[in-house]
Amino acid sequence: MAIIELRALAKSFRVYQKREGLAASLRGLLRRQYRYVQAVRGIDLDVEHGEFVAFLGPNGAGKTTTLKLLSGVIHPTSGSARVMGYVPWKRENAYRRRFALVMGQKNQLWWDLPAQESFRLHQQIYRLAPDAFRRTRDELADLLAVRALMAQPVRELSLGERMKMELIAALLHSPDVLFLDEPTIGLDVVAQHRIQQFLKYYQAERRVTILLTSHYMKDVAALCRRVVIIAQGDVQYDGSLDGIRDAFSGSKIVTLQLSEDERLDGWEAFGEVLEIQPPRVKLRILRSEVPRVLASILATRAVEDVAVEDPPLEEALAEMFTRVGQPAPQDAESPVDAVELAKGIA
Repeated sequence: MAIIELRALAKSFRVYQKREGLAASLRGLLRRQYRYVQAVRGIDLDVEHGEFVAFLGPNGAGKTTTLKLLSGVIHPTSGSARVMGYVPWKRENAYRRRFALVMGQKNQLWWDLPAQESFRLHQQIYRLAPDAFRRTRDELADLLAVRALMAQPVRELSLGERMKMELIAALLHSPDVLFLDEPTIGLDVVAQHRIQQFLKYYQAERRVTILLTSHYMKDVAALCRRVVIIAQGDVQYDGSLDGIRDAFSGSKIVTLQLSEDERLDGWEAFGEVLEIQPPRVKLRILRSEVPRVLASILATRAVEDVAVEDPPLEEALAEMFTRVGQPAPQDAESPVDAVELAKGIA
């Protein structure tokens, strides 16, 4: 049985259309004009227990709105969803004790207080036994190497350190399902890598079901075997990373190591020239043409080595987004933080 089940899940928002100019603003006081933004359009999705699923799409595709629906922050316009057997927007205490939501662009920690004080607040909200709370807190702090920083005000921490504290706060009550909305946004390469390694280890050890949104393909490649791509508010792809390239990339990248006396002109006849750095040439060639073109190159040019690779994942995604058209309008925002999600549990 799937731990997350979505059936024809849809959400639209009514957005006020403010006109430019004083006169138009005054008229708007008497007669307001609205438009409807369909952020999510009938999503069907099943996620099994213990899966680590990447939930990808362009800005405004409906990713964050979907996570808010699954967290019970907002109600759907139509359709249904069940997470661990619960209907999220009923906001039952039993459900709120079993999931966590981390949003990379929103804070759940008190800005002027040390993180350890926010952790104690979470202990009271979730009614965690003191010994279990301290054991979990210290374990997470050691895994993320931030124990020495817990007494420092959150506002004095770096962005990467704050995100580590956010993860600790989200995991203190040992949730069965974790929703991550761009947890590494704005972080440097080192901080991204450390958080990736932590999430990979934690998920493998605890078998937590994780739904991750991210614009960093390194997060996806490092953590997720399954990828769900949403665009225009609907699921466009559900499968493996390699399947994305096979389904949406129509080309291969061919790198040729040339002999020292081989000329560097005329390569345009074989494909799109991406780079020439003697004695190396890099070409983009249509997938269907790779065998024929390589045979022609090897018959007419002095080549010492050949490497054929898939294009970067970002290119395959961009090609897919181009095929499905322009992304839908930006997700309508509804303010939320983890403390609000947990409110009423105690």
